[in-house]
Amino acid sequence: MTVSPNESFSTISVAAIPAESAKRYPNDIAIIIGDEEITFHDLWEQTKSYAGALKARGVGPGVPVAVLIPNVPDFARVYYAILALGGIVVPIHALLRAREIEYVLRDSGAKTLICAAPLLEQGAAGAEAAEAEVLTVMEPEDGAQFTRVEALAAEAEPIRTYEPCRPDQTATILYTSGTTGQPKGALGNHFALVEQTSTVLTSTFDMRRGDKIFGGLPLFHTFGQTVVLNAGLRAGCTVVLCPRFTGEAALDLMEKHDMDLFFGVPTMYMAMVAESKTNPKRSKKLRYGVSGGAALPVAVHEKFKDSFGANIHEGYGLTETSPVASFNHVGIEPRPGTIGTPVWGVEMGIARPEVTDAIELLPVGELGEIVIRGHNLFQGYLNRPEATAEAVVDGWFRTGDLGTADEDGYFTIVDRKKDMILRNGYNVYPREVEEVLSKHPEIVSVAVYGVPHEIQGQEIVAAVVVSQGSAVTSEEILAYAKEQLAAYKYPRIIEIMPELPLGPSGKILKRELTARYSE
Repeated sequence: MTVSPNESFSTISVAAIPAESAKRYPNDIAIIIGDEEITFHDLWEQTKSYAGALKARGVGPGVPVAVLIPNVPDFARVYYAILALGGIVVPIHALLRAREIEYVLRDSGAKTLICAAPLLEQGAAGAEAAEAEVLTVMEPEDGAQFTRVEALAAEAEPIRTYEPCRPDQTATILYTSGTTGQPKGALGNHFALVEQTSTVLTSTFDMRRGDKIFGGLPLFHTFGQTVVLNAGLRAGCTVVLCPRFTGEAALDLMEKHDMDLFFGVPTMYMAMVAESKTNPKRSKKLRYGVSGGAALPVAVHEKFKDSFGANIHEGYGLTETSPVASFNHVGIEPRPGTIGTPVWGVEMGIARPEVTDAIELLPVGELGEIVIRGHNLFQGYLNRPEATAEAVVDGWFRTGDLGTADEDGYFTIVDRKKDMILRNGYNVYPREVEEVLSKHPEIVSVAVYGVPHEIQGQEIVAAVVVSQGSAVTSEEILAYAKEQLAAYKYPRIIEIMPELPLGPSGKILKRELTARYSE
């Protein structure tokens, strides 16, 4: 590494996480999947072999490598191997199609895709279109179509240790969901990602060596990557991987491994609550759950606590904030309905949303746009200076979320700016309506959105999933909503659906609901 006179001599690497844990807890179990257990020592040794194989293929400092791998141990091996070489990890959502994969490869500049065998149909097609090389993991040796990383690692000379990186050196390029226009690559640096683990472990969570933690959040997503994989392995926890989440699979793993901590998005908690009505499996040791990624309805928190005997601590963050910005800190009774207070060293404020070229902070209690600044911010969007300048103003990141802050410093999300419904001149916030509908005993999950209307401007639609075998009708749900909400707020259209469309990270895709309704 060359250091110019204007640069710091400090070095840091996300790859220090498995390396240090291998020294400190060599014989502890780092990862469990099915009946397979991998110690911290073995995980780091395997990572070094993978890194040796990739180094021989030209991976080194600043080289982007795309990764299309589900929640299996090879994700960790490949992720840390690339970072150990000073390379840049470009995780790809496992549900993307070939055209979308091609876009990520071209936009990031990744010339290599490491793809799990079950995802090769779309992965290989996307790589071919982008003129990128394909390496595989998990493909059987017999009849392998592409070069297997496992075979390369078996012949390669393992690296001795990880490459030291500058604190501001790019470690990951994580692509946003692209709800407006093409997805943007958010640049995460080594310092922000490592500091996130320091912050959540020292003053936010209660994660202990030997804790068994649920690994069902997608590892290609910032939440699972930072909060479960990086923080969990740094703390000496055992990550119990769940390659494909269902409520039943989660309860099976929770009971089998007597899980200590659960990490999930609201739709996961909804699925577990629904499953728990007929499934008695539980963990006797569950201390708490962590929720993020979207607003958690208060009713879901209450139902989960009743069924599992543990609180859910809700937090907030985005890909651009690495991700944790605020949290209902463990050790303090959580305040359901809030996203807690800012984590250590991070500032949050409520800014006037209509002022876009400056940050005008509003007084306590007023509704505005949540803005964030601190050590957790990203480096900007890859090759998009205008988008970066629009998102980061006066050093504050504009989240696009509307919320309030109270006198105790607790923040509450009201809704996304773009999701607000304007019905007959009145502002309607879908989250408020969802909170009310979630309290209905027969409703498992709900998504509220607006559709065009000739007279009202927009009309309110509620898509709901009800309990299995429930006979509740849309008319009964509408009557319930009408009784609980002001005349301009309640949804006139109720759609009972078998399931809601979910993105790879478990978020409800309202844009798909809107498109489906329009059709």
